[in-house]
Amino acid sequence: MGYLKTAEEKKQLCFTYLAFMLNGVLALSIGSLLPFIREAKGLNYAFAGLIVSLHSVGNLVSSFASGTLAVFLGRKKSILLFNACYAIAYVMILYGNGNLMLALAFLMTGLARGASSNFGNYTVNSIAPGRAGFLNALHAMFSIGAFSFPILLTLLTRTNADGWVYACYFMIAMGVLSWILYFMVPISEPAAKKDEKKNDTSVGFFREPLFYLCTFTLFFYLCAEQGVIGWLITYFVDTGLLSDGLSQLMASVLWVMILAGRLTAAALSGKVRKEKLLLAMGVGFMGFFFWLLFSKSTVPIVIGIMGFGYSMAGIYPTTVSFCGGLIQKYSMAWSFILTLASFGSILMPMIIGRIAESVGIAYGMSSIVVVVLVDLALITALYFYIRRHWAEFSE
Repeated sequence: MGYLKTAEEKKQLCFTYLAFMLNGVLALSIGSLLPFIREAKGLNYAFAGLIVSLHSVGNLVSSFASGTLAVFLGRKKSILLFNACYAIAYVMILYGNGNLMLALAFLMTGLARGASSNFGNYTVNSIAPGRAGFLNALHAMFSIGAFSFPILLTLLTRTNADGWVYACYFMIAMGVLSWILYFMVPISEPAAKKDEKKNDTSVGFFREPLFYLCTFTLFFYLCAEQGVIGWLITYFVDTGLLSDGLSQLMASVLWVMILAGRLTAAALSGKVRKEKLLLAMGVGFMGFFFWLLFSKSTVPIVIGIMGFGYSMAGIYPTTVSFCGGLIQKYSMAWSFILTLASFGSILMPMIIGRIAESVGIAYGMSSIVVVVLVDLALITALYFYIRRHWAEFSE
């Protein structure tokens, strides 16, 4: 916090961090609640898969739309508009009738998630440009929220499966609290107008090599991240490598290690040059995925999960930190980066599913090898680009 010069910047950071933690709770609750919603509403697997995809579609749409709308409405009005979707969506999940209402609710959770991600990353990059530690801390807050809700849901449904309803009431309250936090974020209109004069609203960032390096690094990273997170439990159970209970535990272990990795990356970013840190994480990301893929017994699998989660944790925020100059120079740059990169999180789980349907889940998971290798190549290219243009990125 010592880097921040004004009280307003410190308030912006605190409220944004708290809201981003709630974003982790609200966004990651979808996967945990889905089995209970499916049983209570009598949904088949095909429709359940569809509404999860709609969450990702909403995330993608608002990642772009919220940033673009902010140029015309202002950042605060834009985030308040989209973030209200969280509380409304959970009300619709509880009280809505019919599949169309449920589909719309899941779409709305994605709209809120994408807008919150856009706002959080943009805000931190604006008040602390190029400071990877602040961005890693932001995403660490998301991780705290992400692994907190499954624990709460387990407690609520331990003796009564209908306890998921109370979890939804909790989500509604968290959605309202999240909206209040964004309402309290101090963004003054004069400052916003001043920034608009300073920023270029064109798409000149398409001429910047850094835009493509960062965007595609994030794209392939999200391919691997969502592929593993989305299919990990199914892979372990269907291949018989782990029991059902142990497979669920591995998902929790993964998020705990992601949190540990993000906190470590935040601490090291002020002591180690960011491009070196990113390259080290990329090598670990690849190495531990191969370890995990070839592990056939419990102990090696646990080591692989821990190493993979720990290594991957800081790649996204550290890569985003290199976009600070682009984001400051071009108003719409971050919306395009986030939107294009988000396609990775939508496409890869579907590709894995198609392969698994044809030749088995083991081959589906193995397909992630390709994107991990491509991502490491892009990280390496980004490393050398930063080294050649170090004067632009030195802090």
